[in-house]
Amino acid sequence: MPSSSAPAAATAASKRIILVHGTGHGGWCWYKVATLLRAAGHRVEAPDLAASGADARPLRDAPTFEDYSRPLLDALRALPPGERAVLVGHSFGGMSVALAAEELPEKVAAAVFVTAFMPDCAGPRTRTIEELPLLDWMDSVTDDGHAPPSVFLGPEFLRRLLYQLSPEEDYTLSQSLARVSSYYVADQKQHPPFSADRYGAVSKVYVVAKQDLAMIEEYQRQMIASIPVAEVREMEDADHMAMLSKPEELAGHLADIANTYV
Repeated sequence: MPSSSAPAAATAASKRIILVHGTGHGGWCWYKVATLLRAAGHRVEAPDLAASGADARPLRDAPTFEDYSRPLLDALRALPPGERAVLVGHSFGGMSVALAAEELPEKVAAAVFVTAFMPDCAGPRTRTIEELPLLDWMDSVTDDGHAPPSVFLGPEFLRRLLYQLSPEEDYTLSQSLARVSSYYVADQKQHPPFSADRYGAVSKVYVVAKQDLAMIEEYQRQMIASIPVAEVREMEDADHMAMLSKPEELAGHLADIANTYV
């Protein structure tokens, strides 16, 4: 199984890489990996999705999943003709990457799922979310009466299940920047499954974080088995926040993937 511990050399041809954050987070969570990839000569974007990170909109101003994902879709649409990007989705960011691959497959060189939801083409778009075997959300707060239904990942949930191997200063950063978000389950259910000839045809790479306590390895493997992937990579000592617990290793994988698929 291929692996790498450092970004590709800066002499490699520059690749376009778009890093997509997960629920409650923002582009800020990619700061270590983005820095490493840029130092290696790649063109890197880490957009804040709607009502996330530094995006000032409240969640109610992003009522649909497409509204939420639009900053990613807009970034792809803005690419020069003929240029493609490697999309990297973390956690719930995998759903936004899947949507982008469905709507703009010609702009996607590869879809990379870093311990992320990776939907298949056979069932409802939300099946991977609804089947997640996570029973204890601890101090997280949900509000089904909110429009859209909201979730706020609690500080103990983050510390114990997502950031347990990440540096303490990164957990502290999350406490300053975490925001209310949504999984948009009801909205996504209104759409048909992702299509085999669009999303399904895009090259996919899954990066397994073996120490993830929220999206456990067994479930990551279950998603991998549900749809063809070009490649599977493993990070032995990464928690859910792989970009913070093992940034050099993850940046190495992403640089190698970009050099392979673009």
